[in-house]
Amino acid sequence: MHWLESHYNLEQHLGGKRVEAPSLKRMSTLMELLGNPQHDIPAIHVTGTNGKGSTCRMLTEIIGATGLKVGSYSSPHIERVNDRIMIGNEPVDDESFLAAIAEIADIEPWVIKATGETPSYFEVICAAAYNWFAASAVDVNVIEVGMGGKWDATNVIEADVAVITNVGPDHLEIIGPTVAEVAQEKSGIISKRSHVICGETDPALVEIISKANQRATWRRSVEFELSEDRLAVGGRLIDLRTSFGQHAELFLPANGSHQAENATLAVAAAEAFFGRHLDSEVIQNAFDQLKLPARFEIVSRQPTIIIDGAHNAPAATVVAETLFNDFASEDKPILVIGLNEPREPSAFVQAIGGTHFSKIIATAADWPRAIPADQIAAELNDLDSITEIQPEVSKALDRALQLAGDAGTILITGSLYLAAQARAQLATPPR
Repeated sequence: MHWLESHYNLEQHLGGKRVEAPSLKRMSTLMELLGNPQHDIPAIHVTGTNGKGSTCRMLTEIIGATGLKVGSYSSPHIERVNDRIMIGNEPVDDESFLAAIAEIADIEPWVIKATGETPSYFEVICAAAYNWFAASAVDVNVIEVGMGGKWDATNVIEADVAVITNVGPDHLEIIGPTVAEVAQEKSGIISKRSHVICGETDPALVEIISKANQRATWRRSVEFELSEDRLAVGGRLIDLRTSFGQHAELFLPANGSHQAENATLAVAAAEAFFGRHLDSEVIQNAFDQLKLPARFEIVSRQPTIIIDGAHNAPAATVVAETLFNDFASEDKPILVIGLNEPREPSAFVQAIGGTHFSKIIATAADWPRAIPADQIAAELNDLDSITEIQPEVSKALDRALQLAGDAGTILITGSLYLAAQARAQLATPPR
């Protein structure tokens, strides 16, 4: 881990000044020296502003339920760095992770010699994942883009299926400055062999995506759609269709109507990959195994404690809809919030419905880009009467528990890094 963390990590520097032009030179060299193992396994590539992590987990379960062995790569990690390299949604163990990273360490000097540059933290783990999946003889890779698409380190594959969950105004300082440019960047994962699953519905953005050379396209509300979405105990009861047929009364053990939309994307992507209609029983068996850590995850019932890794205003809006529509109560909930640069605290809190909380506790995750708790509070001028500052996450959680008692509700959100720290302290089977 010391060796790995000695590499440049963009996740720690987002929002800062770009120091180099985007390039896949290092990553391509890495993969060539490994023998391009990423080309040996069929792949589904998933990008989007929000929802890509959940969609990838659902996809992995659906394809795994057909009997295939599925490798999946995602970022950032929730609990441990091993979480980024998974087989069947289970992180590789320490010995396997060490072996996978060691393979990259062995060839890194040759990459430096060929390019004059050292691979980044993200490139090392991504290359290790592709190499490990090939060595482990997985049948399918489900790959989550880190950021954007065209220049992302994962984009050294030609995916059989390319999924774009949605396009929103996030990371504009790097892949913008306009949403149209974000759409262009994300469509960079599409190749001529790709069947595109497009979850975006804005006509102008869909047109940008459709211009990429591709094998076929399914569009949300056209070739696939969520037909019915009903609140159920412990999740949603959904009906959906793709161009291959219907699926009725599937139980999805996930909170929020947005997860029903993600599930529809996952089913459409799986059926596009197989080129046929999947048995609804297979899909239900997959959903029965589904776990979505830090995605409106309920980790306690007395009080109700919800952890969500929402990190931008659109995601905050979705969290608010889920909380106040599906978990409505007479008492106002408590919000524990921690954000990272370059987010705007006031915009995030407005999106999440700050006035509907009895208390807002500002904190800061142990992360280089974390916005100081007092800065978050200072930007919530119209909510200063209910805002409290607790710089340390552990003390913020203790304070929220004190205020909530056994009957209250606590929402912890603002970044996956805050979610990870909260889970480490609080995540136990719901009681």
